[in-house]
Amino acid sequence: MKVVIGIDVGGSTTKIVGFATGGTGAPKLMPPLFIRANDPVTSIYGAFGKFIDENDLSLSDIEKVMMTGVGASFIKRDLYDLPCERVPEFRSIGLGGLYISGLSDCLVVSLGTGTAIVHAKRDGTIDYLGGSGVGGGTLMGLSKLLLKADNIDHIVDIAKEGDLSRIDLRISDITASDDMQNMPRDLTASNFGNVSDIATKEDIAKGILNTVFETVGMVSIFAARSAGVRDIVLTGNLSTLPYAKEKFDEFNGMHDLYGVNFLLPENARFATVIGTALCGCKKESAKK
Repeated sequence: MKVVIGIDVGGSTTKIVGFATGGTGAPKLMPPLFIRANDPVTSIYGAFGKFIDENDLSLSDIEKVMMTGVGASFIKRDLYDLPCERVPEFRSIGLGGLYISGLSDCLVVSLGTGTAIVHAKRDGTIDYLGGSGVGGGTLMGLSKLLLKADNIDHIVDIAKEGDLSRIDLRISDITASDDMQNMPRDLTASNFGNVSDIATKEDIAKGILNTVFETVGMVSIFAARSAGVRDIVLTGNLSTLPYAKEKFDEFNGMHDLYGVNFLLPENARFATVIGTALCGCKKESAKK
């Protein structure tokens, strides 16, 4: 058995995955994992060592190592004399999104520190459509500023008891008319546009989460309309938060208004690193 390793080096998290190759079928995905470390070189070597140990691999089993992410540039030489290649991150995002969703044509949205959007097709065409500076970095920055909190689990826990009516301005707050082109009356007219004097820490936390996910959702919808696709695959660390599912289920519930289908597949957190590893397989495959 030979294994192609994929490594995605972020600012504070490094993800790693492998595909077992050499058989007659499609490459077989091995369980992905991630580690946290602020130093990219430390995180790369730590993730690599942990992965080969947990999967009982030796260096001779590794066919090649594929790398992507902002931290990959810090590695100036091959890992342990293994062949190493850099992969454009947008290609990794697109191929990974196709793989985890099983779709042949979709928008793939990477929710990281910011948000990146690509249009991916099974023929290998990956088009970068743009993105937004609103993402996980926004969530953490605003939470630190307004809540004095910088632990994501703590922020999510605080937001559970929040009430958006004391933070956001809704359609129902600005008009009594029902003639709004079938828009739900509880639709947001302005994020943080109705902050109450009695707004609590919980309300603010929920408002921050809602602002980030509504922004990502609407930017994705506009991009999907431009590309002529309906399926939007959500990937990245931020997609794993419970509020992400809650918010994007709301978007899906308004299909008559938006006309898109948001998907949160299994392994959404690892989509980019999966796409990175696929680039190293003899024949790129988006089929499970």
